Amino acid sequence: MSLLKRIEQGQANVPPNGDVDAKSRLMAVQARRVSPTVVPQRDTYLDLKTRVQNRLLAELDPGMDISRVSEVRQTIQELFDQVLGEENIVLSRPERHRLFEQIAAEILGFGPLQPLLEDETITEIMVNGAKNIYIERNGKIQRVPLTFESDDHVMRIIDRIVAPLGRRIDESSPYVDARLPDGSRVNAVIPPISLVGPTITIRKFFKNPLTIEQLIQYGSITPEALQFLKACVEARLNIVISGGTGSGKTTLLNILSQFIPNDERIITIENAAELQLRQEHVVTLESRPPNIEGKGEVTIRQLVINALRMRPDRIIVGEIRDEAALDMLQAMNTGHDGSMTTAHSNSPRDTLARIETMALMAGMDLPVRAIREQVASAIDLIIHQERMRDGSRKVVNVTEVSGMEGDVITLTDIFVFEQSGYENGKILGRLRATGLRPKFMDKIEAAGIHLPASIFGVGDRRRY
Repeated sequence: MSLLKRIEQGQANVPPNGDVDAKSRLMAVQARRVSPTVVPQRDTYLDLKTRVQNRLLAELDPGMDISRVSEVRQTIQELFDQVLGEENIVLSRPERHRLFEQIAAEILGFGPLQPLLEDETITEIMVNGAKNIYIERNGKIQRVPLTFESDDHVMRIIDRIVAPLGRRIDESSPYVDARLPDGSRVNAVIPPISLVGPTITIRKFFKNPLTIEQLIQYGSITPEALQFLKACVEARLNIVISGGTGSGKTTLLNILSQFIPNDERIITIENAAELQLRQEHVVTLESRPPNIEGKGEVTIRQLVINALRMRPDRIIVGEIRDEAALDMLQAMNTGHDGSMTTAHSNSPRDTLARIETMALMAGMDLPVRAIREQVASAIDLIIHQERMRDGSRKVVNVTEVSGMEGDVITLTDIFVFEQSGYENGKILGRLRATGLRPKFMDKIEAAGIHLPASIFGVGDRRRY
């Protein structure tokens, strides 16, 4: 038997001299044998946090108005100092501050997610079970050194998000769409659907909505294209904003909605209310999932139909994803000009194909040509966005729906993004005019808006 093994079993002593490194290793082994079990530092910290947090919850007034954050935070700070003093808990200043912030986030906010929600450089938060939290910053995904205590801890935070909205998540309904008080979009999925534990995906919105100037500064769109889109909104053209997940469709919809005159009545319809319209006369409608008995569901389609009875000047649907597309087309074709919506797709042509397919989902026994005629008549403009490989979000197509030729809907690109290179991890390029003038220019001019020919590209003026 080796000397190391014999010392570990108590059958030999550490040699008084000899190799220093060997002696140190053997003394460490002996120390492990005679020392009491040491509780891991992480477990000790969690135990302390839980104990202090439970004391605070027991002593806080249950009737306290949590919406008055500054007052509640001050009360928590006083109780926190009192509890640490009574239990003779000595912590360094950084540890004390960290413990207080974590407990305050558990009581007032959303636990480990709170500092991420307050960081304005983060655009997306992804929780894959209790121990894996990722964020998106500057278009790139990275892992953060934060964790939940357990899956139950994640579930408590999910419940805190969905409960105020009257929504539920359990084994019979294991996924939910919701929103945070600031309008950020939340999706949660729990076992047995999710095999990695409860997952949360939060699409954050800027506390201060993106401005037109910032959109131009980031290279998402050019001033000329934005001036053209402003004219389209003011002239009450029907617009669809398309693109992939996270390409910035809702952000652009918010920007374009700023051009709607203040004296118009706007009805917004969404699954989870997230549009940030600044006009005075806005009515916000939100769909509702079925209750635990499977009743009480209110769909986007039902809301679109109901909105027609609410004397709208404009109908804005956050996203079309099902048979509500047919009712949206009907609304656009029945005098509700200036309506806007978003849709997931890969290109302007795919956008039309998806809307056609979604309209067929309504179950109406309509010929395809009839639906295409509805699409061609209802939609004036498609704005297509993409999230580029460098993480930037850009408008890549501004396309007119110009009519029908036979059984095919014809499209005309007014602006197209041209990539000129790729340097230092950044895509170089610009949204350029094609030199073609849209057929709906008559509508724009009838609204008293006159755009310079230079917006559509410098070239042969005879085209105009």
